[in-house]
Amino acid sequence: MDLFEIAGLPLHPLIVHAVVVLVPLTALALALGALLPSVRRRLGMATPIAALLVLALVPVTMLAGEALAQQVGPVPAVIRHAELGRMLWPWTAAMFLVAAIQWCWFRFGAPRRAARIVIAVLAVVSGAGSTIMVVLVGEAGARAVWGG
Repeated sequence: MDLFEIAGLPLHPLIVHAVVVLVPLTALALALGALLPSVRRRLGMATPIAALLVLALVPVTMLAGEALAQQVGPVPAVIRHAELGRMLWPWTAAMFLVAAIQWCWFRFGAPRRAARIVIAVLAVVSGAGSTIMVVLVGEAGARAVWGG
């Protein structure tokens, strides 16, 4: 039994959809939580937990993708998709760090105005970067599968 297969199907296309959905949702929650205190209070720990889940799913998706790429062989479109995929993890790591800092800071203390602005900027930048990378990686993956 291959570690990166489920019922004979490659794991990568199965779990990639979780990443594609969770990254933009987490990015949106992070940005809204940074900008709107009422949203941040309602979301509570959901945002850092979602960011942690994304942070864990991205490397698993990458490993499953590498296993699938070995089966497919050295196809230029697959290589490009993999190169872009490796650039997603730092963005999601940043998103998790910002989510954790945001939650801790607002939970255990009231940051000053300047700190709130910095947190909001980091939330928007890390969330937008993560979402943009998911779109670029996904587009390259679609091209690798469907051509174009």
